[in-house]
Amino acid sequence: MPISPQDRTELVRLARAAVEAAVSGGPPPASSGLSGVLGEQRGCFVTLTNRGRLRGCIGTFHPDRPLAEMIIQMGAAAAGDSRFLSNPVTAKELSELTVEVSVLSPLAKTTEPEKLEIGKHGIYVMRGGLAGCFLPEVAVEMGWNAQEFLSQCCTGKAGMYPDAWRQPGTTVFLFTSEKFDH
Repeated sequence: MPISPQDRTELVRLARAAVEAAVSGGPPPASSGLSGVLGEQRGCFVTLTNRGRLRGCIGTFHPDRPLAEMIIQMGAAAAGDSRFLSNPVTAKELSELTVEVSVLSPLAKTTEPEKLEIGKHGIYVMRGGLAGCFLPEVAVEMGWNAQEFLSQCCTGKAGMYPDAWRQPGTTVFLFTSEKFDH
């Protein structure tokens, strides 16, 4: 069931408020009235961009609280994404940030990962203690086919060799995402 416009607005508002609080050192926003999708335990990501340039992206596939609370947690974490420790999000750029929320479907294990649909499926690849993921839009943005998408996730995100997704002992999950910003 698609997320309502009102719930989308609220989730983006919570994510933005969490980013602003994390950057300014203020208290995180409070979530209330956690009914419907806001109260469900759903995987999610918060992505921050400034004029199309990535500034942070953090999420979880394993929520341990309601979606609204997870969005607050992921928003604050995205503001401090470790990839940008030497160039963190600043209070000065808050008004320039685009805050995107992605609400995920449950993970579905696949035995035929090469049959994923570009633009529809995201991937989560696990092998031993290594894991990596890409949201569905990454393959489209990069112009990758399914095999490139899987190989790039293995090398660039999970620290594996490119064809690890083909090997016994590697598990590949597919998921879909409802992405929005305001």
